Amino acid sequence: MLALALLTFYLERTVRDDESPAALRRHDPDYIVTNFTTTTYTGEGAVETVMSAERMVHYPDDDTTELFAPRVVYAKPQQPRFSVRAERGELSRDGDEIFLYGDVVLVRDAAANRPEARMTTEFLHVLRDRSLVRTDRLVKIVEGGRSLEGRGMEYNNASRELVLRADVIARFASDAVE
Repeated sequence: MLALALLTFYLERTVRDDESPAALRRHDPDYIVTNFTTTTYTGEGAVETVMSAERMVHYPDDDTTELFAPRVVYAKPQQPRFSVRAERGELSRDGDEIFLYGDVVLVRDAAANRPEARMTTEFLHVLRDRSLVRTDRLVKIVEGGRSLEGRGMEYNNASRELVLRADVIARFASDAVE
């Protein structure tokens, strides 16, 4: 009986030791969700953020989440609504940061005194809880008859502050006067 117990213990230990390194090296998803939508609300119950994607894939080995065709819509009270879409994206572990890649388009809705603004780039880092978006890539922003281009950008939606870091080109169309 003692020999059988020792053999069982030895075999179980050998199998566990052999599987652990291989399991840690594998990057297999533990779940895949198609056509998902998640919504966050304010304390008063109003919709604040809606995030959706054609597909979401989660990997437990590094706790990463990939998004395919993601779209995020922000609708905070007393602020213009803005939406962003991309070809693909990744979520941080806590979900507060979104990294968007490929044909990224951010649109800020028109307000009473401001026209719609549209920004395009190839990469965008969204910090949801801080209402902040930034990129280190080339970005083009069009608002009414104005356009800005530059490399490296940070936009704070709450304060409406925009900073372009380098290679800035601005174009302003003059209004026709009759």
